[in-house]
Amino acid sequence: MTGVITATEPSWIAPFSGLSPRCFWKLVTALRREGADAVGRGRPWSLPLEDRVLLVAAYWRVLIVDGTLVPTRDHEVAEQSKNYRYSTNHQIVIDADSRLVVAVGRPLPGNRNDCKAWELSGAKDAVGRTTVIADGGYRGTGLVIPHRREPGQTELPAWKEEHNAAHRKVRARVEHAFARMKGWKILRDCRLKGDGVHYAMLGVARLHNLALTG
Repeated sequence: MTGVITATEPSWIAPFSGLSPRCFWKLVTALRREGADAVGRGRPWSLPLEDRVLLVAAYWRVLIVDGTLVPTRDHEVAEQSKNYRYSTNHQIVIDADSRLVVAVGRPLPGNRNDCKAWELSGAKDAVGRTTVIADGGYRGTGLVIPHRREPGQTELPAWKEEHNAAHRKVRARVEHAFARMKGWKILRDCRLKGDGVHYAMLGVARLHNLALTG
């Protein structure tokens, strides 16, 4: 995908904005009615209103990232992971609202931790500056992760516990996405060689999105 995202391509609206096309166009209509598209002083906008709305929605949305292990028969691209099987680590990013997969990182050996895989897989570059939440395994990455107790601290303040509870509730959506995607047998035991496991993950991500959007 190259160039600027555009609302003229209906299939891009849900993955980038988290809104259904119907809701998105209702929003554009409401903004236009309130004068958001009026010509003012200074340099005119180079993009139409609907594309500007899509870009702002994409910037404001929240994404969730997590890594999942895919048992892989090709030991040249896999390593023994915490489950003692030869696996590849895949960084998957979903939209917190729509649960659609919006980015799939390149697979790394299964013994790579998520903190490193987030950057090395290309997932970090794919999402830019969009707000992304993750579990505690992504400490030091700049992502939004749960609060942790400091040395000598026996328990977290109540407000931090509340934040963590809300964080867990939202982050669980990526686990639900993994459960759906692992319904395809190829992600439970991939026998493809080389880049095959990457293309398998891309294909399953597309099928997952199609199943959600119907």
